Amino acid sequence: MMQEHSETPNNFFDQSILDYKEGLNHLKDQLPRMTQGYFDFTESCFEAGAIDEKTKQLIALAISIYAQDEYCIIYHTKGATEHNASEKEIMETVAVSAALGGGAAMAQGVTLTMDSYHHYSNTEH
Repeated sequence: MMQEHSETPNNFFDQSILDYKEGLNHLKDQLPRMTQGYFDFTESCFEAGAIDEKTKQLIALAISIYAQDEYCIIYHTKGATEHNASEKEIMETVAVSAALGGGAAMAQGVTLTMDSYHHYSNTEH
């Protein structure tokens, strides 16, 4: 599932995702059975079912913002964008997360999340 990349990213967002994937690969090398079970579980969780893939990415993004998990914020913003989430959908996800997570969630939402969205959607504020 996780593969090594020969290219060096030239931006913070892609470098962060690469760092995460390299960390997972190292863990997989050391604990192959445990990590494969995790990979299989998370992969199936994000497949379309009663909830479509974009909505699942938005849910994961809201939880990532609430949890202050910068790697997952970038990863799931990218995932939502790849499933055609609009800027307004990303912003509403930020708002829902901030409603539960307060100022810290709002700060992550209006900075890292929106910067990630603009990077992956190739738009500017």
